[in-house]
This record gives sequence, C-alpha cells and structure tokens, in this order.
Amino acid sequence: MTEFNKDTLIGEVLAKAPYAQGLFMSIGMHCLGCGMSAMETIEEACDVHGVESDIFVEVLNRYVRDYEEGRPAEE
Repeated sequence: MTEFNKDTLIGEVLAKAPYAQGLFMSIGMHCLGCGMSAMETIEEACDVHGVESDIFVEVLNRYVRDYEEGRPAEE
C-alpha cells in the first residue's frame, strides 16, 4: 500500500498517486503544475497554505488507501 508522510515531496505524491491531485486542489494548492511545487514537501506546502500537515497527511493516506482498495474516497 502506498503511504506518505509530511516529508514526502509533492512531486512524489503526484507520481505515485496522480488521482490525489483533486485533494490538493480542494485545500487551495492550485500550483501543482509549477516546477517548484514538485520539490516541496507536503509539510512546506501545507505551511504556505495554512493547513495542518499532520491532518492533511492523514486525510491523504486515507484517500489513497480507499482508492487503492476500490472504495469511493471522500475529499
């Protein structure tokens, strides 16, 4: 199972779980296509966007797990 932590680069998340892009967009991270975002960690991006990184990582991992298990994920 794919699992991420707050030190994971956003580029790595999108490479392994491109379907999670909508989750990032839902909290205001609309710059996913910019080269800088690929080199940011989840924690750095959350700090910039005023989101608690530990909570976001928990939601992201649940979202990815649900997707991988074929369950509809809630954003």
